[in-house]
Amino acid sequence: MLVAGVMLAAMGVFAKLGSQDFSSAELVFYRSLISVLLVLVVVRTRRLPLATPHWKMHFVRSLSGFAAMMLLFYVIGILPLATATTLNYTSPLFLVLLTALTVRQRIPAGLLLAAVLGFVGVVLLLRPTFSANQMNAGLLGLASGFCGGIAHFSNRKLGVLGEPAWRVVFYFSLLGLVGAGLFAAFSGFHAFGLRGALILLGLGVCAVLGQLAMTQAYKEGEPLTVGSLAYSTVVFTVLASAVLWNEHLSLGSWLAMALIIASGVLAIRVQAAITASQQLEPALP
Repeated sequence: MLVAGVMLAAMGVFAKLGSQDFSSAELVFYRSLISVLLVLVVVRTRRLPLATPHWKMHFVRSLSGFAAMMLLFYVIGILPLATATTLNYTSPLFLVLLTALTVRQRIPAGLLLAAVLGFVGVVLLLRPTFSANQMNAGLLGLASGFCGGIAHFSNRKLGVLGEPAWRVVFYFSLLGLVGAGLFAAFSGFHAFGLRGALILLGLGVCAVLGQLAMTQAYKEGEPLTVGSLAYSTVVFTVLASAVLWNEHLSLGSWLAMALIIASGVLAIRVQAAITASQQLEPALP
């Protein structure tokens, strides 16, 4: 999971660098293109089947993931990288809330506390955007977290249905390739040289490696530990922002990020406790 954190933080760095020369649609297009090509190589080599009976759930997961990625890459070009990444990482909080609402049970006090902590953290993190006339970008960053929550929720459903991770990644990347390609076709593709090619290659490779490492972590690791370590991406992003762009956070921003991370970790742990208790309950006759 720490490898995934480094790779996804690096993906954010390449997206920030690429935002100077490419639109968010172009970045998503090239990132998806590289992912599709790499997955197809694996599929062809191992003769894995791409057909699926669960195309509706794949469509929901892919569309929500595509929206989250488009919003994230757009916001990265406007806000400080650490702020944009942290707003996107509200997705675990939205995931747990969506899960609680779906099962139609009383929301536990722990989830309510996590929601309050996350809300306070988001408000504190968005405060600097008011004075900088970047409020819309901040709200779009939060929307990327919400869309990411829907994507993770759909991921769980697909996992229960027995869909392999590579197939999920393929359809997500394929929809991203088509959707972003349509957006970029209207706005226009930019020509690029060696620097642009290296940025796009780094973006795509880091994204794929991050997804593979994260998938392996969730497959083999303890869910609570893995879920908590997912926030290492935020930490690595803060370090990269400070080194590359001299973006130093204020005390209020540090507190906001701490609250958002704490709310996500708390929500994950409460949900895990609920799941464990449900598994221990005796089956009804």
